[in-house]
Amino acid sequence: MTPGSVGAALRAGAAQLTAAGVPDPGRDARLLMSAALGIEPGRLTLHGMDDLAPPAAEAFARMVGERVRFRPVAQILGRRLFWGRDFEVTGDVLDPRPETETLIALALEGAKPARILDLGTGSGALLLTLLAEWPEATGLGIDASPAALEVAARNARRLGVAARAELRPGDWCTGLAERFDLIVCNPPYIPAADLEGLDRDVREWEPRMALSPGVTGLESYRIIAAGIGACLAPGGRALFEIGADQGESVPALMREVGFENVRLHLDMGGKARSVEISR
Repeated sequence: MTPGSVGAALRAGAAQLTAAGVPDPGRDARLLMSAALGIEPGRLTLHGMDDLAPPAAEAFARMVGERVRFRPVAQILGRRLFWGRDFEVTGDVLDPRPETETLIALALEGAKPARILDLGTGSGALLLTLLAEWPEATGLGIDASPAALEVAARNARRLGVAARAELRPGDWCTGLAERFDLIVCNPPYIPAADLEGLDRDVREWEPRMALSPGVTGLESYRIIAAGIGACLAPGGRALFEIGADQGESVPALMREVGFENVRLHLDMGGKARSVEISR
């Protein structure tokens, strides 16, 4: 891609993405060009007639080349906006998605917790957002991936909550001796057979251990259900993201282990999105 105007390069990049079959190529081209120029996407139209300097042209060409391989935009840019804050994103963590913000909204509707536990913390999006919203709270993030914990640690530092966020390797609730007022969790829940049907952005680039726990998609919930009772403080709540077809199965698992206060929450489209248990 040779330097020319910003607008011409943008159109050429969008055409490349279109030819590769990338969904919403115009949007992605704008995001990548904005990053190459170091400006907010909303200001891009003001620069359409500007000459595109060689360093920006090279950066844009490189990013378009990555996107035609279906690498997610968040990984290319190295960040994702979640609940109004930028989080570092790499191939070692799930890309925090807008639907997961439902857990944040539900958490903030309840009482302020003193201690928060995030099971499978990944980038730390859930735990660190809640710590930023509740300056007096402290929390623990558990993840089986050391690489994911490193990403979460960097995000904790950039958000200024590192002093209140402990990040620890672990296997769900195993070995946890203390109790928490609020537990949040976005576990892997996609049945193994469904992985090949996912978008290429997801199945080829995001960590499989964070997408699928096994054959049924319920394996992680079963393990968590068996151990979460020892981690949840009296009067505490736990919030889980679930798959759209798990609105009956996950609540049933929680009731089987003795939780009576189990609520299913739907998203704006009426689909099952999260399960809440409380004491």
